[in-house]
Amino acid sequence: MIAGLYEAHLPVSDLDRSVAFYQRLGLRLASRDAELAFLWIEEGKSWLGLWQRPDLARTPYHPSLRHVAFRVSFADLRRASTWLGERGITPRPDEGFGGHEPTVRPRSGTAALYFDDPDGNSLELLCNVPGPTQDWDRMYLSEWERRVG
Repeated sequence: MIAGLYEAHLPVSDLDRSVAFYQRLGLRLASRDAELAFLWIEEGKSWLGLWQRPDLARTPYHPSLRHVAFRVSFADLRRASTWLGERGITPRPDEGFGGHEPTVRPRSGTAALYFDDPDGNSLELLCNVPGPTQDWDRMYLSEWERRVG
């Protein structure tokens, strides 16, 4: 029945600034009016709704609010810090790890890199890592690659 995620929504304080930010990430504008814009993540499959709501854009961050994870390939995640830097975006530290490289959660078999949009909405580039899950604590991608060879 459920085949995937079609849309997610975030509050923003300045719609023009936010549309330009997400376009730098490669999202394409699908539609827009004065207070709402939709940008395609995967054309015809999923999009992101941006609502110009300065009052809601100031809501304190919590993982259950104001967060979107974008699926990327493992190869793309390996170069994500550089890719973001080329777009003027700095990855952010998360849970005791600096943002200079992705981190791996070996128990779930995923790797991620975090960054924020101009309003502090939490964004994540996320992928599955090759191979089986491991009973290891979270670590930097470079350490995980050394361990798995």
